[in-house]
Amino acid sequence: RRHRPPMEVEGAALLYTLATLAITFAGFAALLLILRQLAGGSLTALDRFLARTVVAHCVWFALGALTPPLLALFDLPKSVVWKTSALVFGLPMLALLLSFQHRRIKATGHGAPPFILVVMVGLGSLSLVAMIAAEWFGFAAAGSYAAALLFNFGTLALSFLVALEVILRERSRES
Repeated sequence: RRHRPPMEVEGAALLYTLATLAITFAGFAALLLILRQLAGGSLTALDRFLARTVVAHCVWFALGALTPPLLALFDLPKSVVWKTSALVFGLPMLALLLSFQHRRIKATGHGAPPFILVVMVGLGSLSLVAMIAAEWFGFAAAGSYAAALLFNFGTLALSFLVALEVILRERSRES
């Protein structure tokens, strides 16, 4: 009997690109903070929290992007690949988002601005719940999974840029 290679999962190229983007962005975010420290600025509690959050979320995005292709290597039915991936990525990511404000207050003494809470936490969580519902109760497909992953990556990137702008504004007022 001839062995056939496993089929590539739908949207694999997009998922691999998202994994690459997530890791690249994590490195970029960490590099920005390191460069600022090398320029003579000290890292604040907010800087450290921001770096940890961006790196942790980006690593989770990369792992989430690689989960469907990994599961597909086991010759599982497509619906099992997408439903399992939705839970393996979606539930921990939802926990990360919903615990964000608590972790930020604990680390910095201050909550996040409303914009960050609405965009990253609120809309990000909503997209994950919609993705899990679509995969489990609607149709198990690459589209809703990749869309939720990309949307959450986008909200993190936007939130990072907003936070960076706030930090830079505070630094310029101090000097």
